[in-house]
Amino acid sequence: MKVNELSVASHKRSKRLGRGIASGKGKTAGRGTKGQGARQGAKKRPGFEGGQTPIMQHLPKLPGFTNRHPKAQNVHTGQLEQLASKVIDTAVLFEHGLVANPFASTKLLLGKGELTKAFTVRLQGVSVSALAAVQKAGGTFEKTSRAQRPASKPKKDTAASK
Repeated sequence: MKVNELSVASHKRSKRLGRGIASGKGKTAGRGTKGQGARQGAKKRPGFEGGQTPIMQHLPKLPGFTNRHPKAQNVHTGQLEQLASKVIDTAVLFEHGLVANPFASTKLLLGKGELTKAFTVRLQGVSVSALAAVQKAGGTFEKTSRAQRPASKPKKDTAASK
């Protein structure tokens, strides 16, 4: 048996509050006088700052704050006409240079040209008017989740291999 493997239960008793002057925690029982914290059952929610705008709500408004969630990349229905593939997803759009990143979310929007070919579109989002245009041309739309980056391979330790 080791000292760090011992499990000892705490035997400390909780303080009995509000049991008279002599107890040291009588009368207001350490809650001060009046106010929100003195009332029974009254608790302030996490981040509450007395009516002042909490810091977690105020941070995005401060200068220098950048949003870590990238916006969806947009593709227009007219741009799909130049593609030879019948199934369109982010990988195909990336190969043809219509999106900058094959792993970002992509949304299909209506505009910039007519759609005459029938496609099976597999993207993360679509506008209502673009969906109607795809279906009118005889195609279908399937909502998919964003493509994940492949897991990076662990680096080999050069010192261990020698």
